[in-house]
Amino acid sequence: MLSDGKEKPEKEKLKNSRGSGNSNEGNSEEYIDLRLKHCLAYVLHTSGTTGIPKIVRVPHACIVPNIQHFRMLFEITQEDVLFLASPLTFDPSVVEIFVALSSGASLLVVPTSVKVLPSKLAAVLFSHHRVTVLQATPTLLKRFGSQLIKSTVLSASTSLRVLALGGEAFPSLTVLKNWRGEGNKTQIFNIYGITEVSSWATVYRIPEEILNSTVKCELPVQLGFPLLGTVVEVRDTNGFTIQEGNGQVFLGGRNRVCFLDDEMTVPLGTMRATGDFVTVKDGEMFFLGRKDSQIKRHGKRLNVELVQQVAEELQQVESCAVTWYNQEKLILFIVSREDLVKDYIFKELQEHLPSYAIPDELVLIDALPFTSHELNKIYLNYMNLKSDCKLNGKEELWGKLQHLWKSVLSLSEDPSMIPKESLFLPSGGDSLKSIRLLSEIENLVGVSVPGLLEIILSSSILEIYSHILQTVFADEDLPLSKSYATKRKFSDINQEEADGKSSHQKCGMPLNCDNAINAFIALNRGSQILSLNTTRFLTKSGHCPSACSSDLTSQINIQNVKSINPPPIIEKSEKPSFVAKVSEEEKPVIGAEKLELRVRWRSDTGKCVDASPLVVVPAIDKSSATVYIGSHSHRMKAVDLYSGKVKWEQILGDRIESSACVSNCGNFIVVGCYNGLIYVLRSNSGEKHWVFTTQDAVKSSATMDPTTGLLYIGSHDQHAYALDIYEKTCVWKLKCGGTVFSSPCLSLIPHHIYFATLGGLLLAINPATGDRVWKHFCGKPLFSSPHCCLQYICIGCVDGNLLCFTHFGEQVWQFSTNGPIFSSPCTSASEQEIFFGSHDCFIYCCNMKGHLQWKFEATSRVYATPFAFQNHNYSDETLLAAASTDGKLWILESKSGQLQSVYELPGEVFSSPVVWESILIIGCRNNYVYCLDLLGGNKK
Repeated sequence: MLSDGKEKPEKEKLKNSRGSGNSNEGNSEEYIDLRLKHCLAYVLHTSGTTGIPKIVRVPHACIVPNIQHFRMLFEITQEDVLFLASPLTFDPSVVEIFVALSSGASLLVVPTSVKVLPSKLAAVLFSHHRVTVLQATPTLLKRFGSQLIKSTVLSASTSLRVLALGGEAFPSLTVLKNWRGEGNKTQIFNIYGITEVSSWATVYRIPEEILNSTVKCELPVQLGFPLLGTVVEVRDTNGFTIQEGNGQVFLGGRNRVCFLDDEMTVPLGTMRATGDFVTVKDGEMFFLGRKDSQIKRHGKRLNVELVQQVAEELQQVESCAVTWYNQEKLILFIVSREDLVKDYIFKELQEHLPSYAIPDELVLIDALPFTSHELNKIYLNYMNLKSDCKLNGKEELWGKLQHLWKSVLSLSEDPSMIPKESLFLPSGGDSLKSIRLLSEIENLVGVSVPGLLEIILSSSILEIYSHILQTVFADEDLPLSKSYATKRKFSDINQEEADGKSSHQKCGMPLNCDNAINAFIALNRGSQILSLNTTRFLTKSGHCPSACSSDLTSQINIQNVKSINPPPIIEKSEKPSFVAKVSEEEKPVIGAEKLELRVRWRSDTGKCVDASPLVVVPAIDKSSATVYIGSHSHRMKAVDLYSGKVKWEQILGDRIESSACVSNCGNFIVVGCYNGLIYVLRSNSGEKHWVFTTQDAVKSSATMDPTTGLLYIGSHDQHAYALDIYEKTCVWKLKCGGTVFSSPCLSLIPHHIYFATLGGLLLAINPATGDRVWKHFCGKPLFSSPHCCLQYICIGCVDGNLLCFTHFGEQVWQFSTNGPIFSSPCTSASEQEIFFGSHDCFIYCCNMKGHLQWKFEATSRVYATPFAFQNHNYSDETLLAAASTDGKLWILESKSGQLQSVYELPGEVFSSPVVWESILIIGCRNNYVYCLDLLGGNKK
């Protein structure tokens, strides 16, 4: 089919198998073996764009067809000069090197110092060395800028004979035609492939008639036909190959096979999923985007490449790139042809893009860097510079607020003042623009402004101004606007705070044990229950915990803590204003057997809730129990457990995935944030008591040591921290040899704090000194949090194993599942069973010897940590609450794994459930935290 190196007629390109060459894919009895002599050509790592980074071992038989085909396709001769554009860590470099060397052509290698300067690189490539073949990413080409591309790279006199663009989405044809100088004859190819089937899989040469046409072409560029020995399939969501419509690309072929990670043998003809989606029309494939390029923003699905394509077509834009920064902000980077006014670009984008696709921020740069990682660093520096340009005083605020108001609402920049009574929504604002105004104001003042979004949407510009003044210049004597004075507090300040006295004492037991604040039960994910100074209150009611011999219990099961009955369920007829109406989307799944789950309340947080709830129950007044939880909206909320009423809300500096932890006095909660800060907030008001800075995002949740009052937490800066929140000091910090994503676990006997890293290390640390006691390398990243019991410590690993160690670091056993384990283990009250979930869609129960007791098949991956609890309606029955990522809540009988009830929430769930008595609390990615009642449960 390809013997002459030319493309065949269109109808031959895509047949049923979309194959080129003899794939012989159906023979499943033949394998390629890693251990065969001379099997491998090279080994490299993927970047992780299709998931967790992989080790890819590439056989000669896989890569050689690429080299052979490109030699024919590009008609390489000894006269050609090829530029080594790709770094050696990127597998297209292998094609570049060996296409040149196997043809007797020249290979041009330039130092990085030249590569980073577009004008100098253009001179080296096209003036000094007359490069004829360039295989590159669109980003590398864009770095030259459209003027230099047109005048040099793709000019009429260019030396460049072949330009092959791959590794990213191909530029639009409109942009491509604008890049070409009049009379240019360069052959331009779209090449596509993945590292897991190294290196390229398809090719398409852009026809000359399309490149030379003056008619505007909106069609995307097709992926073309398979390369030598390659099989390309498009499959729908059910895994069936399709000939028309949308689906995911799968690549393979008889010998186009690589070994991933620990694979030793692979069947010939194995097909690999790419994570790339295409549409097939009339036998041609058109790229739609990566699975991870499809983001959900403002409730709508958006392909970020659409934003880039629209921006590229603007006359003032030389080149541009878009990033989804921290999966939170859409940032557009622009290299401009002339001095640009950002407001003008925003207006242009608003004409061509839907409102949910308008970038949050526009950053002007001199040249595009090579990678998105470098773009993120540029944006971080940009934000740091902006934060350094703070207001010189309150006198500047009014003028700058007026400017931001006009900019966000796209009003003309005339010198006249905005009337003080102007309201945002009637002036042309909407919810999306209000978020942009909030962001611009907080960037201007350099701090978060709690409650500002509500003020923007409901109050005048003068009241917005007064609200900002009260937050930023709180220490100065400022007049309060009437509306601000009535909205400022969510809850009363107790006398201790009003007097300005400290509401804490140093590490150790609280001084005043008779104060109700100091006697509480705290419940965290994974059946973690902390009981402080509650024995006397529980004993008065005849409910002394059977398993509690002291007031300091780091982990007991909820079945051992009985209490007064909760207030009655709110009847629908009452409809209090603070309880959100439950939509019909949230529905019980038919087939539940014994229990019924019914929504008591739900509370809107503004964005996804991936954090797990912390429930704090005062021992003296259990009816005032509180749920503390944060979300991606930067909001930290305190919500009444029984009614759903918001007690307070605090806006932090970035999104929150860390679950809250309570201090040993009960007066504070501690939570980590994506901006690298650890916030200590007053539990009764949300006011900031102390903020501690790390050097990277904090997704880890803190653990409190009830014997000392110290809090332990990890950071993405690869350190573990011990904090004294009363003295406001870091007692020690320890470099962990890897990012700390999961939460630490405390053992009282022996006194160890355990940390796990994404580098695969499990560390035991002396909590008092920060010295490392022992470490164990688990081989793969540890997203699961370690869990302690009296005998052992257990943790899940992404290699699918649950690992069990003694407290002295000796591995006792491992239990294998068929998928990565991100779920953290939890144990039953008797510590005889361990429960956890896996990405293989099963919930598991093992005994303490690592033997399977039962497993239950859910309908999706299980990311969250299960919670074991006593059936409040039937005292001798223990249940297990678990959640799968598709939004289903599963209630199982813990001894047998028998299904008791299932309930479906209207969004994905990564939060872990917490159960108090007959109430379950959990976060959901539809922006809500849910409280559900468990009804029934008596034996039939």
